[in-house]
Parts: sequence; structure tokens; C-alpha cells
Amino acid sequence: MPLLRYLQGLSTGRTVLWCYFIWWCVSITCHFDASPRIWLTSLGLSGIIGVALILSTRSSTGAAAKMDAWVVFRLFLMPFCVSSFAALVKDAGYVLVFPPSWRENATGAFLIAIFLLVLRGVKGRMGATPSSSAGRGL
Repeated sequence: MPLLRYLQGLSTGRTVLWCYFIWWCVSITCHFDASPRIWLTSLGLSGIIGVALILSTRSSTGAAAKMDAWVVFRLFLMPFCVSSFAALVKDAGYVLVFPPSWRENATGAFLIAIFLLVLRGVKGRMGATPSSSAGRGL
């Protein structure tokens, strides 16, 4: 099953990125605003910063290395997540990335813990040897 193989080969770095994404999803869900201005601004910033990140990954000689499609996707997704997060939690009393509500913190921590437990179970059950396709995808 592709999902199980993906989870089995998930690196520590990508695991951290998934945890960030879960935290973002909880915050966005709790503070959602359907205002097109927030989402269009986030898309615009994502485009501008995503292009800058792609340009910054090139060598100083200008030679472009072929990047995996998921890497390119993440280079655009991360600025979108950051800008939408910042817009939605503005004036919500956050301390760094932590909401003032213990419920929101507990929900985020609980979902991340569930994800990590599932990941541990998959890796333990299927063995720790990554497949040849490990590390691909989101």
C-alpha cells in the first residue's frame, strides 16, 4: 500500500513538516475567516516567495538542478501556510505559535501525538528499512 510505504520511509525532517502542517490545520480551523482578501494575499505571497525560494536553491553559476515536484510544491505551500496563519491569528493572543486557549494547544498536541504514534506503529510493524521510493512525495 503506497501510504504505508510512504509513512515507513518518512524522514525525521518530513515528519517535523507534517507536525507543522497539523498545527497549522488546527489553528486555521479554530480561527477560519472566509474573507477572500486573506486567502488571495496568502496566495500572492506564496507565489512571490515560492519563486524566490526556487531561485535561491540554484547554484551561483545559474545552473538549475532538477527538483522533485513535491519539493517545488512545498516551496510554495510553506509561504502560503505562514502568511495565512499570521493573518488569521493576528490579535488572537498567540504567544509565538501557541494560542492562549489550552483547548487549542491540547487539540494540536493530541493530533500530533496520534500522528507520531501511527507513524511509530507503521515503522515498527513494517520494519525500519526504507523502500526505494522513501522520501518521495509530501
